[in-house]
Amino acid sequence: MPDNPTPDNRDNTLAAQIMVIAKEPLPGRVKTRLTPAYTPAEAAELAEAALADTLAAVASAGVTRRILALDGTPGRWLPPGFDVIAQRGGGLDERLAWALADARATCPAPLVFIGMDTPQVTPALLAQAVEPLVSGTADATFGMAEDGGFWLLGLREIDPALVLGVPMSRSDTGALQLARLHQAGLRVRLLPELADVDTADEAGRIAAAAPGSRFAACVRALGHRTARPLVSAG
Repeated sequence: MPDNPTPDNRDNTLAAQIMVIAKEPLPGRVKTRLTPAYTPAEAAELAEAALADTLAAVASAGVTRRILALDGTPGRWLPPGFDVIAQRGGGLDERLAWALADARATCPAPLVFIGMDTPQVTPALLAQAVEPLVSGTADATFGMAEDGGFWLLGLREIDPALVLGVPMSRSDTGALQLARLHQAGLRVRLLPELADVDTADEAGRIAAAAPGSRFAACVRALGHRTARPLVSAG
């Protein structure tokens, strides 16, 4: 038996942290691209369900620390076991960089962060992102999103400069972020590409792919919608 057993020696818990970057799911502040197919209140319901699914997957992941970097106030959707830190900064790249810095200040262990837009994520998929960082077989793990963004970034050594200045919310954000990692000389392990919830059509596809999720139940309860075309008054 080792002289100083670590948690992963005893119960397969990985010495790593997973952070969820999220907004409080309030009408008009989240998932605005789901309208007009859904009302702002319905879009907020879907956002809350997606966030709850994401947090549940992280809660079930075998890591030593779980963090919620939140813009807003925690609600009923937050399970126990999460450290909550407030987002700060201006643009998304700044908020991500500050969240990484704040997490590193209290725990320098490898870190994976994800957003609240992929309710189909599973603990097994999160493990695929964490394990290479802990074992040292990769310096970064990265998941591209179907729309050209990215849904996950993991770092063996937390460095906020790796995200600061990367243009966000664009069709080339994922490519630019991946290029930043390669330019830093990091060994990158790619994860499966996922769709994220931005539009009504994507909501329907993701619900179908994860029928047992809270998100899918919410889509069914509201009734699946498709984006309604804008009608000209002329």
